[in-house]
Amino acid sequence: MQVNFGNFDREKLEKNYLKACEDEKFKKLTARLSLPDDVLMKHTSKLIESATELKNCESCHSLHECQNSVEGFVYFPVVYQGHLQFDSVACRYKRAALKREEMSCNYYDMPASLRNASMKDIDISDKKRVATIKWLKNFYDDYPSNHHKKGLYLTGSFGSGKTYLTCAMLNELAKKGADIIIVYYPELLRSLKESLETDFGKRMDKLKKCDILFLDDIGAEPVTPWARDEILGTILQYRMDAILPTFFTSNLSLEELDEHLSSTKNSVEKVKSRRIIERIKQLTETVELISQNRRN
Repeated sequence: MQVNFGNFDREKLEKNYLKACEDEKFKKLTARLSLPDDVLMKHTSKLIESATELKNCESCHSLHECQNSVEGFVYFPVVYQGHLQFDSVACRYKRAALKREEMSCNYYDMPASLRNASMKDIDISDKKRVATIKWLKNFYDDYPSNHHKKGLYLTGSFGSGKTYLTCAMLNELAKKGADIIIVYYPELLRSLKESLETDFGKRMDKLKKCDILFLDDIGAEPVTPWARDEILGTILQYRMDAILPTFFTSNLSLEELDEHLSSTKNSVEKVKSRRIIERIKQLTETVELISQNRRN
């Protein structure tokens, strides 16, 4: 014997739908969709979920307060070619966060304190840092009208704030839309070597072509011909030809860096080291920062 549950199912759907319509938010949501009740009642449970999440959004003030099933998104109904579909749509706070991420520096192997560095938080009480801060401020002011300015080779004492000051300025430029990569140079070499059989070419292309590149702590890495000539030399040659701003920090002066880069495991290669130094000189202005150790 075969039983037809059609009428029972329809009555149940209609009852649930009419019950849901008692909620003002649900009622407004379904009215906006302009679809027949016969269609809407088939999606009652999903529409209830959407109405609930939209109601959550009305009283929400930040991503941290989000009560929806997926943080920063609302389960939202849309009509497409006469059919009802449901998509996860980013809320205003999530959209703002995504926009900030798009306009932030691309950091690799750098601590959160540098990702959050800001020019407004720079300590200007130390007079020994004034020249460096002025240089960075001038670059920041001029960059929007001149994207081909020379970058900076910032050398000086250990822990004097070279990296923080540079990151603070570059973070501000990223907010204006500049494509910036900031990377701890010794770690970059290691990770590039590991990527030889995967995305090495793509990563090198980004390093060469980004608007501004910052190589932190150059001179702290073990020197190999591959790292010096194939990686550093290739990146710097492209950026020099394209006149793209490049930043460096180092505990070594350019003369000391020349000595460092010339001494590989098997030989002393002055000519190849000199080529790198000349590219750095073409790309940057040199500023020395001798200040108190702020890491103590």
